[in-house]
Amino acid sequence: MYFTGVYTALVTPFHADGSVDYQKLADLVEFNIAGGVAGLVPVGTTGESPTLRPDEHLRVIKTVVDVADGRCKVIAGTGANSTTEAVELTQAAKVFGIDGTLQVTPYYNKPNASGLIQHFSAVADLGVPVVLYNVPGRSACEIPLAVVAELAQHDSIVSIKEAAGSVQRVTDIKKLCNIEVLSGDDSLALPMIKEGALGVISVASNIIPAEVVSLVSAALAADDGTAQSLHDKYAQLFDDLFIDTNPIPIKAAMAMKGLLEENYRLPMCSTTDENKVVLEASLKNSGVL
Repeated sequence: MYFTGVYTALVTPFHADGSVDYQKLADLVEFNIAGGVAGLVPVGTTGESPTLRPDEHLRVIKTVVDVADGRCKVIAGTGANSTTEAVELTQAAKVFGIDGTLQVTPYYNKPNASGLIQHFSAVADLGVPVVLYNVPGRSACEIPLAVVAELAQHDSIVSIKEAAGSVQRVTDIKKLCNIEVLSGDDSLALPMIKEGALGVISVASNIIPAEVVSLVSAALAADDGTAQSLHDKYAQLFDDLFIDTNPIPIKAAMAMKGLLEENYRLPMCSTTDENKVVLEASLKNSGVL
């Protein structure tokens, strides 16, 4: 197995002036490793990748790899809607010693099935283990099941992050091919693992890494009672962390817990006061605050 367990979709912390706070990023890496996560996923959706310059993008990845220092795996977000850009980013990150790359479905230009196969294959040909990232709500382009099955034949395409909100997709993928599956939603981690997923790329583990690790470990061990109890305890928080566009709520929650300063880069910005009241109540009700 390449990737199993909990992988935190790391936020990118910023200073008030909008610059990347690399020291705080290092602190968050340490916090997650202390929580027992299997790996970290820098510069994905949760890491606000669209607003990072290429040099910042790569420096964030290198910082995470350097600080982790082999204590957990690093799956670098190096996807793009231009195949050339995705290849170049992945090639550059490969030098840092990443364990894998998260490759989002090309967004906005919506390639057809043949284009998807050629795009992902071009990245996979670099030899870095690839995690496909199916997130049609963001990319407006789903990876068809037949395309997943064909891509799974590539030696370097080892896993798929399913963030389409469908547990049935996991079942269908496992029937079609032997690719690993990771849940892309904390709220669906438990039911997806029951259908054959091997873990989760988690937003919630930015703030409760040890707790998400306990949930997923119990689920993978078929300890249904413990897994269900933990799922029930944090289910409302999992939902409320998406009360606004990710990563706005998780950054607000982390700020409430003192893990970072709540700073974004436009067009991302703070949520409403009403949402913050709901989020704070959810954090308190689940024992996080």
